[in-house]
Amino acid sequence: MYKKIEHYGLIGNLETCALVGNDGSIDWLCTPHLESPSVFGAILDSEKGGRFCIQPVAEYSTSQKYIDRTNVLQTFFSTESGTATLTDFMTPVYEMTELTGKPRSLFRKIECSEGSIEIQMDFTPRFDYARNIPLIQKKNGGVLALSGDQQLFLYSNGRLKPNIQEVTSNKKMTKGDSLWFIVSYDTLHTFSPEECEDLLNRTIRYWQQWAHTCDIDTCVFKGPWHDMVVRSGLVLKLLTHPATGAIAAAPTTSLPEEIGGVRNWDYRYSWIRDSSFTAQALYDMGHKDEALEYFHWFHRICQSKEHPSEIQIMYGLHGDMDLKEEILGHLSGYKDSRPVRIGNGAAKQIQLDIYGELIEAFFETYRYERGIPEEAWTMIRRITDYVCDIWNTPDYGIWEVRSEPKHFTHSKLMCWVAIDRGLRMAKYCGFSAPVDKWQKTRDDIRKAILKHGFNKKLNSFVQDFDSKYLDATALLIPLLEFLPVQDQRVQGTIDAINKHLSHNGLIYRYNGEDGLPGGEGTFLLCTFWMIDVLALSGRVEEAEKLYENVLSHISPLGLFAEEVDAANKMHLGNYPQGFSHIGLINSALYIGKAKGLEQIGPEPLGLELEEMPL
Repeated sequence: MYKKIEHYGLIGNLETCALVGNDGSIDWLCTPHLESPSVFGAILDSEKGGRFCIQPVAEYSTSQKYIDRTNVLQTFFSTESGTATLTDFMTPVYEMTELTGKPRSLFRKIECSEGSIEIQMDFTPRFDYARNIPLIQKKNGGVLALSGDQQLFLYSNGRLKPNIQEVTSNKKMTKGDSLWFIVSYDTLHTFSPEECEDLLNRTIRYWQQWAHTCDIDTCVFKGPWHDMVVRSGLVLKLLTHPATGAIAAAPTTSLPEEIGGVRNWDYRYSWIRDSSFTAQALYDMGHKDEALEYFHWFHRICQSKEHPSEIQIMYGLHGDMDLKEEILGHLSGYKDSRPVRIGNGAAKQIQLDIYGELIEAFFETYRYERGIPEEAWTMIRRITDYVCDIWNTPDYGIWEVRSEPKHFTHSKLMCWVAIDRGLRMAKYCGFSAPVDKWQKTRDDIRKAILKHGFNKKLNSFVQDFDSKYLDATALLIPLLEFLPVQDQRVQGTIDAINKHLSHNGLIYRYNGEDGLPGGEGTFLLCTFWMIDVLALSGRVEEAEKLYENVLSHISPLGLFAEEVDAANKMHLGNYPQGFSHIGLINSALYIGKAKGLEQIGPEPLGLELEEMPL
């Protein structure tokens, strides 16, 4: 039995994350890190995957919410005889320095709040993506699940009943009774209820101190969207890895873009593109440290490379380069959506847009923070020089097509951005650069995009040069200030995408071939791009209406997957998806700025039209 993707909540400790269903079942957890093999994986195979479930024995109704401005999740159960609250959290590793020496643990508290209720617990770990069934044995007053060098230690102040392959527990509870269940994966540590309560309170304080706050009356995140923006920031924070500065795209793998389809990918890695967008969104919310940590991480990666061509589009959260794609044939997949993949073969693709996204985010962050460091400029200059040499080659593009490479318009646009921002940094900071070469190449790219990337018959920019296919990335043309938003070609593109790529107000990515069978849902980030350009165009009422429409699809907990099935209002793809929450934050910024509210991040660059012939 599979739950809807949007019926899960997310908790984490800044090393890994767990998905907690509204039925009290943890159906996804990888240890010790986000990209490690799963120990609970029922979301990818309800029979084999393994789970950790706490719920009433009797029939129940349920709901979930986060404790305000935290990543501490509560699930509420109601039966005929009573009610209970399940509280789930993980203590943030590295951030809560007072916890040094404590084990990496997942805490679950079940408390009867009214009447009486019987609770059942089922602990069924399945290691290495359910390829190993661990040996379960009593140990240190708890139960140890062990297989090779991987272990989980379950401890409780209630009675545990270990069997060969699982641990169960049943308890009749009355108002005020509570039980703790703690899973540790690095030591055999036991906790008293008092210690657990203290850690819960500390974790709540940590998240509430971190979470974005502002004056709702004047902030761009004003009104009914404020809490959703805060939740999006908390999601993005869970995807960061403070030990390295890397940022994951999502905490899951192989949640399908079409139920029963094959578009099932592993997103537990740090894409340069996604991470740059995430760093910028966190920076715009006032979380500067996370943005700067990401750039430090990327700078370290670049320093280890002899040439920009060696930079991959994505890395493991610890800098791993080998992300070999593997199919797990023994797993049935979410709702029988095969194949289940781990690793990602796109890591070796050539995607030219990443250079522009990186340099744009680097510029936007550093120019308002502390200036461009000299050592960073050395890296940026090398990348910009490289872009000048390779911009006119085909690539696989932002959407990582599995067909032959093409001259994607968006890739050319981002090459233009890389050189344009490089020129601006050289000018503003007084750095040396081959200005004449860069300006000529920037102008050449511009002319190529305007000649080959625009289809006069469609009155729209298109997916790849001289093609007839549309792509929502063309909405970024005014946002990146390649053309003014009032330009007729930009407005024509907005109209064409609304006409041909929209379903119930939500936007698909493109309508061209990509080398894969089947379809996918509407892409939330693309819909947010549409909102941004509408707001930038002064069409604020349209932008707000579309924003409200998108938010009507958000999960009960304020989480978004990558895509939405617009016809059936179902979430699709990996969950929660950083891209979607970046879009939610940015669209609130654009609408807020269009309405004249106070802005947190930097102002737009402003077009230097004398340098950019139309």
